[in-house]
Amino acid sequence: MKKWLLTNRLLFFWLLTLCSQGSLLLYSNLGFSQGSIEDGRIKATVCIACHGIDGNSINPEWPSLAGQHAQYIQKQLQSFQNGQRENILMNPFVMPLTAQDIQDLASYFSSLSSIQRGADPNLVELGQKIYRGGIMEKNVPACIACHGPSGKGNPFALYPIVKGQHSTYTINTLNAYALGSRSSDSNEVMRSIANSLTQEEMEAVASYIQGLK
Repeated sequence: MKKWLLTNRLLFFWLLTLCSQGSLLLYSNLGFSQGSIEDGRIKATVCIACHGIDGNSINPEWPSLAGQHAQYIQKQLQSFQNGQRENILMNPFVMPLTAQDIQDLASYFSSLSSIQRGADPNLVELGQKIYRGGIMEKNVPACIACHGPSGKGNPFALYPIVKGQHSTYTINTLNAYALGSRSSDSNEVMRSIANSLTQEEMEAVASYIQGLK
């Protein structure tokens, strides 16, 4: 038991170091600036078809953006522009955006309120175990190290709010990291974690995250 606790603590501090050092470096290079919420509302007209009129998407394949950290939204839009992320639907809309557009859109979506969703009761036990304790035998650290106990992330370290996110989108994201088709994570943290998870484990932790409040 003592050995397990020591190993888990070491994993926690290892991941915490990566979360802070690598992502704070990204944050310092991002040049985050607060945009205009009102201008962002006007510019978001084209976004609502997928992400919802209130930033809460109806289709679980597409992420809800309501309440997300503005810094994180900016980073993702910039990642689409510079080729770190690719999506056949997103790219045509993102490429023409100016730096001001990105700031305004990020500030607008961040100002919206996210809705609460539930978790599959059959998956809560396993999902909670992974989210809060990791998987020691696979060297998978707890998700709370970066995303926090309630899934609120860290805006300054550019780690997103995950609470209430569609489980389908989270599963797709984890699979993308595992396959390497998404590689915008700092220090390959998410790619390493996703590669260690089975599909069942992904589904469980994604469902648990969806139910976080």
